[in-house]
Amino acid sequence: MTDLIGGITRNMKHLSERQRVVAENIANSETPGFKAREVRAPSFADLLQTGSGGGQVARPQVKLTGGMAALGARAPISAGSVMLDANTTETKPDGNNVTLEEQLLKMGQIQADFAAMTNLYRKSQGLIQSALGRKGGG
Repeated sequence: MTDLIGGITRNMKHLSERQRVVAENIANSETPGFKAREVRAPSFADLLQTGSGGGQVARPQVKLTGGMAALGARAPISAGSVMLDANTTETKPDGNNVTLEEQLLKMGQIQADFAAMTNLYRKSQGLIQSALGRKGGG
């Protein structure tokens, strides 16, 4: 049960960070040159790691080499799990690629995911209460 609650907690933290980044995108929708950002999804490898020598899966990391830079490649903006959004549909003449419609759809999806996580948490607490023999756990 603690793994379930830990997973819910990690997902809610991810959703909170994603909501913050989407809000920043919306706030900068008219800033010339601003590029939309997104939060990297939680790594499945974290779920596979166990404390007793279990197998590990690592997310591939691309490092910018001198040759790549010479060809015009730029290192992605990455502050922790925040990165440039690769799924934008248009770029304005001023270089800004934030589309309010896309950001509002993302905000709606975040809200739905957060509600799902809240319901899972509430149900897990109800199961714990039932297991302890207390009433009203649902």
